[in-house]
Amino acid sequence: MEALATLIRSMAWTMPVGLFFAGVALLLLVMTGLQFAYPTIERKGFLPMTTTRGDRVFIGLLGAAWIHLAWLALVASPLWWASILAVLWFALVLRFG
Repeated sequence: MEALATLIRSMAWTMPVGLFFAGVALLLLVMTGLQFAYPTIERKGFLPMTTTRGDRVFIGLLGAAWIHLAWLALVASPLWWASILAVLWFALVLRFG
């Protein structure tokens, strides 16, 4: 337990980092509540496999990370535009994936 506390203290906690981790924690709580209230059903969307709600969240988060990495590597515009694209990607995967 002390190792975890040392790890948390060693991180560079800025407002964006804190908001990101709080958002992920909130997303996990919401997903857990949805699973209890409305059990997930596998479905086939535009993704090449059947997915559950949790699968689509994971794929959306991975895609958002890749969008940000590609933006940093290829584009000189502010990162906020990549964040807007990532939110759109995430919504698209959740709804139609």
